Amino acid sequence: MEFLLLTAGLILAYLLGSIPTAVWVGKTFYGVDVRNEGSGNAGATNTIRVLGVKAGLPVIIVDILKGFFAVWLMHYFVSDNWTYDNKIYANIAAGLLAVIGHTLPVFAGFRGGKGVATLLGMGIALYGWPVLISVIIFVLVISATRFVSLGSLLAGIAFPLVVIFYYRENNPGLIILSIFVAIFLVWTHRKNIGRLLKGNENKFSFKKSETKK
Repeated sequence: MEFLLLTAGLILAYLLGSIPTAVWVGKTFYGVDVRNEGSGNAGATNTIRVLGVKAGLPVIIVDILKGFFAVWLMHYFVSDNWTYDNKIYANIAAGLLAVIGHTLPVFAGFRGGKGVATLLGMGIALYGWPVLISVIIFVLVISATRFVSLGSLLAGIAFPLVVIFYYRENNPGLIILSIFVAIFLVWTHRKNIGRLLKGNENKFSFKKSETKK
């Protein structure tokens, strides 16, 4: 019974992550599939780039909440008899499945976003203050450079350093996850890294693209 309940919770986490917020907002209210415009990414940044802040704000809020609730809801799918560490591992698995759902959404032909906002929601639920520090780094880098990709990369790389060396986390699962986050963000932004090195990466603007209707 415990296994079936856990399995149900993990499936729910993936389905939550699979909610293609950017795709649904774009198609429902603007008649636009953001995956065919701008950077082609089904996330908040590209939604803002293509459709503007009014469209992008609900996208980023829902995408963050997907990761947060995927973790939080696992409290209802694990036994009270489980150890703290085992509950953490179940929470991590749920959060990761939400991120996978965002990047490979079953409700949108497995063409999703990069998972940054969903990772953020997952991180808020699991870590708290270390995530806030990474968010501050993210905001500062964007403010200075207007490169969202660079902000995401530097915040992601800083995250395990904060978790391991500043907050001295001792749960192996949370330590490994923090390292995975950095690797995951580098991998999902590999094209952006190429554009940054070539000097042709798009800068972020709160104004929607003039060439996209």
